[in-house]
Amino acid sequence: MKTIKIAVVLLIVILSKMQAQTSDKNIIGVWESDKKDVRMEFFKNGDQYCAKLLWGNLVVEKDGVTSKKDLKNPAKQLRNRNIIGITSLTGLKWDGKEYIDGKIYDPPSGDTYTCKAWIENGKLSLRGFLGISILGKTVTWHRYKS
Repeated sequence: MKTIKIAVVLLIVILSKMQAQTSDKNIIGVWESDKKDVRMEFFKNGDQYCAKLLWGNLVVEKDGVTSKKDLKNPAKQLRNRNIIGITSLTGLKWDGKEYIDGKIYDPPSGDTYTCKAWIENGKLSLRGFLGISILGKTVTWHRYKS
C-alpha cells in the first residue's frame, strides 16, 4: 500500500512538472516586441498556431490609432483592407521543442517569410527568414500586460 502511495505521489509530481514545462512554452496570448513597436495575439487554429496583428508603429497613421491600408499586398484585392486585425502569422506547429513551419506576412513591405518561434525564460523569440533560417532576423518578445 505504501508503494502505491509513493508511486501516485511521484506520478503527480512528474505530471505537474510536465504541465509547467508545457505552459512555460505556451505561445497563446498577447505578446509585444521588446522594442515595444508591435503587438500580436497568438491563438490556436486546429493543430496550428497563428497570430493577429493588434498594433504596430509602422502600420498605424500618425495618430497612433488609425490603421494604415495594406497597400503593398501582392494581392490587389487586399490592398484596401486595414492592416490592424489581419492574421499575419499562420501555420506554426509545435514540435515538442519549438514552433516551426510558419509563414509571417510583413505588411509594410508586402513580403512573406518562413518563420519559427521558441520560448525561453519567459521570452518569445520569433525568427523570420527566406530559404534557410541562418538568412533571417530574430525579434524578441515579452507577454503584454495591458
